[in-house]
Amino acid sequence: MNWVHFTFSLGMALVLGAVIGAERQWRQRMAGLRTNALVSVGAAMFVLLGSGFAPGGDGMRIAAQVVSGIGFLGAGVIMRDGLNVRGLNTAATLWCSAAVGTLCGHGWRWQAALGTAAVLLANMVLRPLARTIDRRPTLAKDEDVETLYVLRVTCRNDSEGHLRALLVQVVQPLTVALRALHSEDVSASDKVEIRAALLAARREDSLLEQIVSRLSLEPGVTAVSWAIVAQDAESELTLDYAGSGRNSSM
Repeated sequence: MNWVHFTFSLGMALVLGAVIGAERQWRQRMAGLRTNALVSVGAAMFVLLGSGFAPGGDGMRIAAQVVSGIGFLGAGVIMRDGLNVRGLNTAATLWCSAAVGTLCGHGWRWQAALGTAAVLLANMVLRPLARTIDRRPTLAKDEDVETLYVLRVTCRNDSEGHLRALLVQVVQPLTVALRALHSEDVSASDKVEIRAALLAARREDSLLEQIVSRLSLEPGVTAVSWAIVAQDAESELTLDYAGSGRNSSM
């Protein structure tokens, strides 16, 4: 293969993958700058490698098996840690390493060296840029990111109905949506815990403080708190509200 074509294609994959990743990093998504750049570089190396094989040859089939097989290895290093996912960059690097090894096995040594340089560039040079993006002001960081809050209120049994109605009334004029409401008896006591799922189009911590301040004034309330459950995770809305109890979904 012409080295100019290989170098230009690999460089374009790195740059364009980094551009896509920069937008994801800016919005604080889990797959950010380096992950997208590495995936783009790895995909480019495998496609460029495939173009050097004869159609239907053994080399093409082996390379295809490497592409699918390395996915299982990469999945093993991806770990979920609470609301965060770790290991995406490591998995993408493993995929790129498989592409470099396949290039070497095909005899394209200098192409493999260029691929290695692209991977090192993505992992080492792009890291400071990713950290610079992460250090931007918090307001810009949370812009346009859907945020799911959980609001917990502990109260006496005889105050439950009033507080559920009050909670709906307090939330209604605000820019947060009440998505689920759940009541459950607190064991070995005469108290009830009310949990509400509130979805906002962006971070609205001050509104949650307003709701907490209003509910804490009620005489039947013994404890009230809020926490962020997830950001940009519509599919996780009902995870914390499964189980027994008195429920109503909005």
